[in-house]
Amino acid sequence: MTTTALTAPHASPRPAGRPPGRLAGRTAVITGAARGIGRACAVAYARAGADLLLTDIGRDLPGVPYPLGTADQLAHTALLCREQGAGSAVVTVPADVRDTGDVGAVVEAALDRFGRIDVLLNNAGIAAPSGKTVHDITPDEWDLMLDVDVSGAWRMIRAVGGAMTRQRSGSIVNVASTAGLVGYRHFAGYVTAKHALVGLTKAAALDLAPFGVRVNALCPGSVRDDEAAEGRMLSEIARSLDVPVEEHEQTFTAAQPMNRLIEPDDVAGAALWLASDESRQVTGSTVTVDGGFTSR
Repeated sequence: MTTTALTAPHASPRPAGRPPGRLAGRTAVITGAARGIGRACAVAYARAGADLLLTDIGRDLPGVPYPLGTADQLAHTALLCREQGAGSAVVTVPADVRDTGDVGAVVEAALDRFGRIDVLLNNAGIAAPSGKTVHDITPDEWDLMLDVDVSGAWRMIRAVGGAMTRQRSGSIVNVASTAGLVGYRHFAGYVTAKHALVGLTKAAALDLAPFGVRVNALCPGSVRDDEAAEGRMLSEIARSLDVPVEEHEQTFTAAQPMNRLIEPDDVAGAALWLASDESRQVTGSTVTVDGGFTSR
């Protein structure tokens, strides 16, 4: 694959004397940061005092039948982090997690700007192919799903592993899904990818534990399409299943033991905990934010 040309990182200056926070003095890299869960987590990390490198693909992909995060949306996430954060410095770099060159450039930009990487949030992912029976998925659709959702996370872990092991600390959070724990009809590719991501989490946690690096999986349930976060998870699932969005939301809400959809900030709160010292003895774990859905 040809390396995508990267623009120069855009950074805000690091202010002096900023207030302390749960992630003060730390640097976090967040993939898939343009919107949705990625945006909510970025803002939460900024409020906690982290410096940030935010990345997203910034263009659509053939084979994915819905728009991906745009450069403008990534820039808006960065603006929100600067406005709402505790003096966080923010860098944005467009990148495709399928591309080893892009991934390396992201990590290099973070190290050049901040000198260290303390947190990696692997949030980049796609939900296509979906709405198909397993035998109707094409080889190209299958390969694309796994390349983004599993291999993309592995490429990022591989790229930050050297820096984290040398500093003998770090927290890696892989955003999986309840689809990484249970099956869903007509989502074989997504279910397979997210189960694999949970497996990667456990194996990487064992490999990196001797170096003080933690690796955990975060498994959200059905996340509401929040306007501020510009999320579109439920609407895209509804589209793939050819059902009205309102009907789909009602179906998912009824299936939740707590009878409400998950908010992006609910996921961000768990991601913040996993990034912080409050979870310093938590590694190789799957943390569900699903209103009890997988407890049945």
